[in-house]
Amino acid sequence: MLKKDFWYDLPKELIAQEPADPRDSARLMVLSRQNDSIRHKIFRDLPGYLEPGDVLVLNNSKVLPARLIGTKVPTGAVCELLLLRQVRGDTWECLARPGRRMQAGTRLRFGDGSLTATVDETLPEGNKLVTFRYDTQTLYEKLDEFGKMPLPPYITKQLEDQIQYQTVYAKELGSAAAPTAGLHFTPELLAAIRAKGVTIAEVTLHVGLGTFRPVSEDSIEDHHMHSEWYCVDEATAAAINAARAAGRRVVAVGTTSTRTLEAVWAKYGKIVPCSGNTDIFLYPGVELHAIDALITNFHLPESTLIMLIAAFYGYDKTMAAYKEAVAQRYRFFSFGDAMLIQ
Repeated sequence: MLKKDFWYDLPKELIAQEPADPRDSARLMVLSRQNDSIRHKIFRDLPGYLEPGDVLVLNNSKVLPARLIGTKVPTGAVCELLLLRQVRGDTWECLARPGRRMQAGTRLRFGDGSLTATVDETLPEGNKLVTFRYDTQTLYEKLDEFGKMPLPPYITKQLEDQIQYQTVYAKELGSAAAPTAGLHFTPELLAAIRAKGVTIAEVTLHVGLGTFRPVSEDSIEDHHMHSEWYCVDEATAAAINAARAAGRRVVAVGTTSTRTLEAVWAKYGKIVPCSGNTDIFLYPGVELHAIDALITNFHLPESTLIMLIAAFYGYDKTMAAYKEAVAQRYRFFSFGDAMLIQ
């Protein structure tokens, strides 16, 4: 298939600039794989579409406030780092701006000067290896103090509170972007889901900035996915396998939970406790085995995310659903509305 097959026209005003308030007041498009029906609901209606014994799988990754704006020493020139990956200790691979002016040996200062950094080297693709120094026990404390959330480029409005870009169940630090399907859940909604007899299980997949990398190849089969770290623990594997044995459903929250489970299934033929890195690419023609239903947001045209949806729901039905979402004025992308495909 071609990248252009996944294009759709989206009015700019439908790109959500802030989350729904309260979170579960977002709209929910419910799509049936059995009879092709489309229902327009509110996200808090979700428990009505779940059954006792279902397993709802959440990605508990927590977004790092990894965008640092500081100055060069001694010139005072403004600079910016985006922490991408911990290499060792306090040395991280970073995206740097202006990159050409931050060569090896460049010293940087952030906030009140209690966080500093030195550029060690430039990597072949242009990113920098940077070593940080600070006066607290961990670098994460300094990121909480001085860092900002690395919002997607299509969100131009500043957040009132950085917690708006975290799920209420986030706990494992490491993502460069939020697993956004989970942003719609509230503690009260999760309690209602549990009360219905649904098992809530967690996986971890640390979302990399590559999730925003556009597909550059004309033929999607030639695209190579970024690699991301994942973990499935014993409790989650046991819950999923028990549900499968009982004929119950596995409902993935988001493309990241889906990629995690499908990566494990592709490697082992079942869900087992494990961790590692995955660059699995799910697109039409690739069969999904690990999930029975999917909760997700509305994704960018020509993105690997809309391709994943088409792999699960079918290409024609996916593009028709997106056309319907535009016609019904749903809100799109990270802070937008959601769909349940079951």
